[in-house]
Amino acid sequence: MPIYWRTTITLIPGSLRLNINKKSISLSVGPRGFDRTYSSTGRRSTYIDLPGPFSYRSTTRGSGHR
Repeated sequence: MPIYWRTTITLIPGSLRLNINKKSISLSVGPRGFDRTYSSTGRRSTYIDLPGPFSYRSTTRGSGHR
């Protein structure tokens, strides 16, 4: 069973969070349910939580990464 470590530091309540894990650091911008995340590995994610069982997530990798 793998062990994961992650911590989140809230910089501005409700809109800006710093996420730290053992491989990268990421910055999440936006209120919960509508997040844009930028990672130190070049990954960018968009997450939108819609009413009911609907949600949208899109992840892209930055140029220069495999």
